Amino acid sequence: MGPASLRLTARAKINLYLHVTGRRADGYHLMDSLVCFAELGDELTILPGEKLSLSLEGPFAPSLAGADNLVLRAARLIDPARGAAMTLNKQLPVAAGIGGGSADAAAALIGLSRHWDAPMPSAAEVLKLGADLPVCLCDGPTFVGGIGEDLAAAPPLPATYLLLANPRRPLPTVDVFRGYAKSSSGFSKAARWSHVPRDAAGLADLLRERGNDLTEPAVALVPEIGQLLTAIEASPGCLLARMSGSGASCFGLFGAADAAAKAAASLQVMSSNWWIRASAIATGGAVAVL
Repeated sequence: MGPASLRLTARAKINLYLHVTGRRADGYHLMDSLVCFAELGDELTILPGEKLSLSLEGPFAPSLAGADNLVLRAARLIDPARGAAMTLNKQLPVAAGIGGGSADAAAALIGLSRHWDAPMPSAAEVLKLGADLPVCLCDGPTFVGGIGEDLAAAPPLPATYLLLANPRRPLPTVDVFRGYAKSSSGFSKAARWSHVPRDAAGLADLLRERGNDLTEPAVALVPEIGQLLTAIEASPGCLLARMSGSGASCFGLFGAADAAAKAAASLQVMSSNWWIRASAIATGGAVAVL
């Protein structure tokens, strides 16, 4: 048996850029993206239990009430017959483009594999849980291709700070892709990285050569995304503002922690109904064992 109890952080996923590179015959879109993770996230606690259970708490727990949570589905992939008492403290918005559910499931896979001393499921089984699941099992910034299964480690990113914002409106990924009219953006994986940036400003410069192809269809569905991007970009010290994943969450890059924190505080005063946090790009992956 593994440890009697475990506590894990499931960090927010950030798509620093995202390009649609094609579409398979079965309708799935192919993509190329650079993914990193923020220091903040949800928290998953695992304790011994006779049966498998999941309790929900935290500000976004009501959004998951009654759902067949990805955490439980991930647990059943490892062993549907074993027990554990899990508690998920849901701090991240749901259906928000920052991979909260996928990071939670990745935490469950890693945590229960240790707790039960059991092998991890296959890569094919993991991918069935969702396109973001494979990258959430990586241990640092990662280039992601295909439908989420093509993974390549990215160079370490420089110390960079984040302002994360969400309009508190869920935005299903399938709806955004349905609104994407092109077959491809024409972006080539060969153009992923010309050099390794030395600081946050250099990272922002590199990212300006790229974008997020899903921004336009996402804004058409949730116009507040455009307002978020404009407000973040206008914040003092902001190096780059962009939407993450399929939205509706957006982020700003900053070179200093205090600049990100001040921008977050100012934005929260301006729009008290938005979810806004300051954080930093993590050096590791989506899951941290505490």
